[in-house]
Amino acid sequence: MKAKEARPGFGLLSILLAAVGIAPLLNYGLSATSDLVIRDLGLSESQFGLLATACFGCAAIGNVAFGKFSDRQPDSRLMLIIFGTAALAMALAAVDAGYVMLLAASGIAGFAQSFPNGVTNRILAQRVPSAQRITWTGIKQSGVQVSQLVGSLGFPMLAAVIGWQGASLAGAVLAAALAFFALRIVNATPFLASPAPKKSSPVTAKTSTPVVDEASSTRFIIYALCLFGFINGVGVQATNVYLALFAVRELDFSLVAGGLTAAVAGIVGVSARVGWGRMMSRGVAAPKLLLLLAVLAMCGGATFLLAGQLHSSVLLWVAVALHGASALGVSVVLMAGLLRVVPANRLGSASGLVSAGQFGGFTVGPLAMGLLVGSAGGFTAGWICVIGVYLCCTVLGIFLVLRAARKA
Repeated sequence: MKAKEARPGFGLLSILLAAVGIAPLLNYGLSATSDLVIRDLGLSESQFGLLATACFGCAAIGNVAFGKFSDRQPDSRLMLIIFGTAALAMALAAVDAGYVMLLAASGIAGFAQSFPNGVTNRILAQRVPSAQRITWTGIKQSGVQVSQLVGSLGFPMLAAVIGWQGASLAGAVLAAALAFFALRIVNATPFLASPAPKKSSPVTAKTSTPVVDEASSTRFIIYALCLFGFINGVGVQATNVYLALFAVRELDFSLVAGGLTAAVAGIVGVSARVGWGRMMSRGVAAPKLLLLLAVLAMCGGATFLLAGQLHSSVLLWVAVALHGASALGVSVVLMAGLLRVVPANRLGSASGLVSAGQFGGFTVGPLAMGLLVGSAGGFTAGWICVIGVYLCCTVLGIFLVLRAARKA
């Protein structure tokens, strides 16, 4: 088979998934061992939440600041930056130097999350046939939930033997090894043959109005997806960061069992992202899926609230499943929506903007939840606010569905 006819295989898909998932590994690992980290360092709940805030705040800044930079860089260099920065962050977290060092490590892990969506979307657009593209988007976006699974199970198990800092060092070694494989696989995967340039139509030759309208519509879609990602992101990380702590403190789970709740959310999230990606590949409109996910996420928040009020572990597992199937599935719909409307040479900056919206929400969620959990209202106040956040997503989803129906 000639190189230009070679079809990308499992190796490329695996490394795309790893690129999306490696940077959040530190955050998920710390969340899964939160009770241990808080006790070891003598932190308050809000101080612990500030770790995630620093991580996602740096990610939001990085996605905006480095969007155009990533458009100009080769894929292999960006892969090296992603895995190398993630390895550095986890290595610093393993250093026994107190809270400030852990805060710095979290910020570096955030900057590592500035590039994965843009470069992986571009690789899909330039090296993967269109018939596979949207389905692969769902799979590679599930890398975040694979990371949640690995961090939520691996960190508590390793922490029981070598401590949470030792677990972080193991994550750094994993990231360094994956960097080697990423460079080899990306460099070995050829670009698709460029299509022949289309002839200019009379409409575009005589007037720029249709082009302007199309550009305006594309901008609206990008900003709408950015806003939805921000609002959903608040609820996602308010839940993710404090899920294990909620299980341990409110429902008397062990540290490992508490980590298992986040791991199960990750497992469900992987399946959900693949499933939502397949639905998108069959032509389902993004606004309809976003509305469905918002409603399911709101139900999940209500179930978390009931689980705490009734001290019910059964309701907690139901809530975990709803959270994983809904809120954690939003990212694939956002990225698949971009792939449908944004040219490959702009995917870095467009993906960066939408990702910045998500990470902006990720920044607000843990800090706000930490303040609420540490207040007199406790987790009850936190879950009520999470429900309100997803209600806002539902309202925005209804607006997008109605707008799409008017334009149809």
